[in-house]
Amino acid sequence: MSTGIPFPPLSPELFSISVFGMEFALRWYALAYIAGILIAWRLAVTAVRRPALWPAEKSPMQPAQVEDLLTWIILGVILGGRLGFALFYEPGYYLSNPMQILMVWQGGMSFHGGLIGVTLAALIYGLRNNLPLLSLADMMALATPPGLMLGRLANFVNAELWGRPTELPWGVIFPGDMAQSCGQALGELCARHPSQLYEAALEGLLLGVLLIWLAFRSNTLKRPGLLTGVFIAGYGLARFLVEFVRQPDAQFVSPGNPLGLAWHIGGYGLTMGQMLSLPMILLGLALIIWARRR
Repeated sequence: MSTGIPFPPLSPELFSISVFGMEFALRWYALAYIAGILIAWRLAVTAVRRPALWPAEKSPMQPAQVEDLLTWIILGVILGGRLGFALFYEPGYYLSNPMQILMVWQGGMSFHGGLIGVTLAALIYGLRNNLPLLSLADMMALATPPGLMLGRLANFVNAELWGRPTELPWGVIFPGDMAQSCGQALGELCARHPSQLYEAALEGLLLGVLLIWLAFRSNTLKRPGLLTGVFIAGYGLARFLVEFVRQPDAQFVSPGNPLGLAWHIGGYGLTMGQMLSLPMILLGLALIIWARRR
């Protein structure tokens, strides 16, 4: 597998400074989180400032409440994402080392866990403030894809979460011993699917453009829950498809299971990402049907 595109000379750190002998760095991944949250905030504020988009031409909340909700969302993303990674992907290790769960700077976040965390945070905030929950969910769904896209681009810059080996002309030769260990002939390089870019395009750019069009040009927000259903089903489908070319987590790979399937019979089955995405697809479709029939 000697053909492929060399990985560009990118550093995970945007810049670093030394203060009193300690090194502080701003990483692209942290910047992606910050930028994604800011874009989500502006999208949400833009939507709630247009009452005509919502049922009975009444916005579900005020712009100032969006800022209050943002704090809850940040906590939901961090706590849910970290706990989800620990429970879904490496439960044995983290149950034996529970203090490691708190070390978020060492990496390891789960989108599905983050989604659960954000859902619970928004539910608590909405109930405390007597907000229409489905319209609140629609606003959050509208604001989420830009952050997903930026996060996947940061994964690419970090040269992590790459895909399976490929001989396609756009395969990328990622650096590192693990990325270059795919059973290729001695002296050849291993090109892999840039699955981070696939996800950025599908669950970030494409899904984001679709949701913005539905929200601002198609009166979809007047049917509470419909936009949320499109987001949940759209993300689940995008993730399910990309999992076919995404390198599975190392803990699922074994000599008898080289594809890293979390569930399989006779060599055919699903990865952990696909198992977590299937319920999202079904829930999203059910919510779409329910909202359209109301």
